[in-house]
Amino acid sequence: MDAPPRAHIFLLLAVLAITAVLYSGAPRRFSWPPFVTGSLPHTDLPRTSSILDPGAGPLSIPNAALEPVGWGDLDGWRSDDHAIAFATFNASCRAIVRAVAFRAESATNHAADPQPVRTALEQVCIRAIKSGRLESEAARQFFETNFVPVRIRRLGDSAGFVTGYYDPIVDGSRMPTREFTVPLYRRPRDLMAPGVAEGGPFPNTGRAFRRSPTGKLVPYYDRGEIEDGALDGRHLEICWLRTAADALSIEMEGSGRVRLEDGSMLRISYDAHNGYSYVPAGRVLIERHLVPREGMSPQRIRQWLHEHPELAKEVRRQNRQVVFFRIVGLGDDTETIGGQGVPLSPGRSIAVDNALHRYGTPFFIEADLPLTSAVNRSSFRRVMIAQDTGSAIVGPARADLYFGAGNEAGRVAERIRQSGRFTILLPREIDPTAAGALMPLPPAKGLRSDPAAHAAGSEERTAGLAITKREDTHRAQVPSTHDQRAN
Repeated sequence: MDAPPRAHIFLLLAVLAITAVLYSGAPRRFSWPPFVTGSLPHTDLPRTSSILDPGAGPLSIPNAALEPVGWGDLDGWRSDDHAIAFATFNASCRAIVRAVAFRAESATNHAADPQPVRTALEQVCIRAIKSGRLESEAARQFFETNFVPVRIRRLGDSAGFVTGYYDPIVDGSRMPTREFTVPLYRRPRDLMAPGVAEGGPFPNTGRAFRRSPTGKLVPYYDRGEIEDGALDGRHLEICWLRTAADALSIEMEGSGRVRLEDGSMLRISYDAHNGYSYVPAGRVLIERHLVPREGMSPQRIRQWLHEHPELAKEVRRQNRQVVFFRIVGLGDDTETIGGQGVPLSPGRSIAVDNALHRYGTPFFIEADLPLTSAVNRSSFRRVMIAQDTGSAIVGPARADLYFGAGNEAGRVAERIRQSGRFTILLPREIDPTAAGALMPLPPAKGLRSDPAAHAAGSEERTAGLAITKREDTHRAQVPSTHDQRAN
């Protein structure tokens, strides 16, 4: 008897995933390959009733203030290009619905999700895929029919906070040479985090460990130890770059593209970290009076590191954090793969705190951003889709806007550091009024709207953005809980 069409799909995906791991030379462990984002036949869509989760509880987003509003309350809502927003949302939906189909085919029992967003979003995604490609007006009507707008902010804040990120493009080599001497590493097999299975999704914040020869858990090697050879001889090097500044730029962004000597493009993305807090190079340069505060910028940092290689080594080691990467593709024909496993869309994808928000969730963000120059602000009113996460992205109204790859995208991204108004689009099946009734009172302090107040509680990946002293905001990690990234 012929196997059902879905069986062929899952067999093909499994073969492709295994082939990708072997081809990349990655350790033979389970990795998280990107979802195929082509069309999904309607005959393969799960029935709505098959995804209902009777164990889902009421909506609860920790430390968040929720306020239901009307579509007319969203400044610029009707003028947005909803067709592009819907296409980005649909990319997330294809991954979400495939995950639903996989659960349905799997014999494994899955625990009920305590949050209702996953179940409700799955139902909306099935309807979105059935709708196919939509023009802007039809796409707007789809959003308005299937979602309700709810303002969201952190308790005690008057607004949210946005930054930008991009994919650096740097030169490199598969082998060490006189010119290319700085390695980028894969995730070591002995790297452990509380509650994380070997090879599983790694928390984007918190501590990391290794087991000593005596069997004791000890902190993982820091930057100085790794630069001094702690990982030598383990064949973890993905490639070698020309300068430490190039490596640092990719670490800060969480992903990047390496132009190899034969002209091919190697695309890499975040896989794990060594468990230490990120210390911005800009902060160190200012505190040591090596660069004046008023002259600080990402370009100035890179220039200083290049001009002072010996001093740069000591400055670099003040940031004990090291990021480990995975190969996500060869070639320059697609965008970077985000934490959800789908290609990111410049100007439409955002990284969010995935301990609080589901991938695929739409947000409407209102902000005035320096898109064209550092002095001119442009109106930014767009539907953005949560498709990525990052260690600096912490809180219910915090987003990193993806701007694409290369120098121009980098120049725009490095200017973004502004407050903004966030509206989360919740599936209509969820009752935001009931959630609001359970919302705690805000802390006894004044509302904050100054971007510096938001920045004080986050660890930015872009060195030029993180030049002021700020407290460590890694979420507490205990053996029974964890959270995660993928720039």
